Amino acid sequence: MSLYHDLAERTERLISAGVLRAGDRLPSVRQACSRHGVSPITVTQAYYLLESRGLIEARPKSGYFVRARLGRSLPEPEMTHPAGEATPLQVSDFIFQILDSVRDPAVVPLGSSFPSPYLFPLAKLGRCLASAARHFDPLATVTDLPPGNEELRRQLALRYLAQGASSVSPQEIVITSGAMEGLNLCLQAVTQPGDLIAVEAPTFYAGLQASERLGLKVIEIPSHPRTGASIEALAEALRRHPVKACLLMLNFANPTGSLVSDERKQALLELLYRHQVPLIEDDVYAELYFGRQAPRCSKADDPDGLVMHVSSFSKCLAPGYRLGWVAAGRYARQLQRLKLSTSLATTGPVQIALADYLKQGGYENHLRQLRRRLAEQEAGLVEAVERHFPGGTRLARPQGGYFLWLELPRQVDTLVLHQQALDRGISIAPGPIFSAKREFAHYLRLNFGHPDSPRQQAAIATLGQLVAEQL
Repeated sequence: MSLYHDLAERTERLISAGVLRAGDRLPSVRQACSRHGVSPITVTQAYYLLESRGLIEARPKSGYFVRARLGRSLPEPEMTHPAGEATPLQVSDFIFQILDSVRDPAVVPLGSSFPSPYLFPLAKLGRCLASAARHFDPLATVTDLPPGNEELRRQLALRYLAQGASSVSPQEIVITSGAMEGLNLCLQAVTQPGDLIAVEAPTFYAGLQASERLGLKVIEIPSHPRTGASIEALAEALRRHPVKACLLMLNFANPTGSLVSDERKQALLELLYRHQVPLIEDDVYAELYFGRQAPRCSKADDPDGLVMHVSSFSKCLAPGYRLGWVAAGRYARQLQRLKLSTSLATTGPVQIALADYLKQGGYENHLRQLRRRLAEQEAGLVEAVERHFPGGTRLARPQGGYFLWLELPRQVDTLVLHQQALDRGISIAPGPIFSAKREFAHYLRLNFGHPDSPRQQAAIATLGQLVAEQL
């Protein structure tokens, strides 16, 4: 695995440096084997990886060639500049109006928050669930009460260990009914109505809805679509305001796809430790990285248990199973009691089935295939946007996840665009739903989690035309 990654990285550097240019033919598999002293399968895997990143393309009976540099013709959006004051929340009705309009399966799901369910091992999961139901021990209705199924929590702790977070034990993991329940429990554990929390701008609308339901106010922190929330702006907010918690996405944030580097994560955690402000990290996309290595897990640098790390299997393995968890650190006991007093427990057979799936192996192989598919689909969507959207468009190319964040010319109103697109059977996610103040009126989020198709290509062409008509 490291050999083909190394060969791919060396080839990518040659492309980035301009040594290999668009249209250049790469060495054949036989030539590359001789030149680098590796096996044919190593070369083939390296070329597949480069192809999934949109850097090269295979031409029938001709070999592999360097592609035109996708994503280079459109600049990326700049750092956001939200007003740095506390904001009472009144967003739920507005968000529900948008989301209720895109449930129709006949609509092209560019505005969806979910990837295609057909990217996941549904048959194998179904067998695990059927077996769990057949052999379900009635005592599990008691033993699997919060914090949850012991074997599942052990399997999750092993995954944390593999990510360098050796301090995470099964005892601090609380199983939840999806990541959304986890986020709600975390907010309840550390806030009271009227409290202030910090969120990045833009941010995932479900976090805003949860905060509104709990009677919280938010302060929006500037963020960059490539590097994430501004630590400097957060430090100023902590100095000026009584922030009770930070709700952030550090890995492939929704909607921007931003990734906070390992160094800046460490600086962020050090800042929060100084102020003793807990971090609620929504980390459901961390497994969907396109690069060589997974981003560093924040729990690996959390010796004092100040991080509540929230994740789930919904985006990377089992959509619809609604199983998530929180590695809750010092707040584990509070979350366990809150879980008991709200939803009592997460479905027992689902916990057992996913524990069984993780024990059987094969999860890593599934993730490798899923990452490759998503990287291929990202390259295809970027290419379509560059072909069809008008000048003045900016886009942020993510390093993982399945969202593309676009900034359109300022004249464009994406709420109007949303309705126009919906009338033509296309959904988008307009920028204002990702803001407490309904900002980002000329931004939109597109989903590349569904396989490319003529129908999707036609939808992108239609969107580009609708954008141009607003100019």
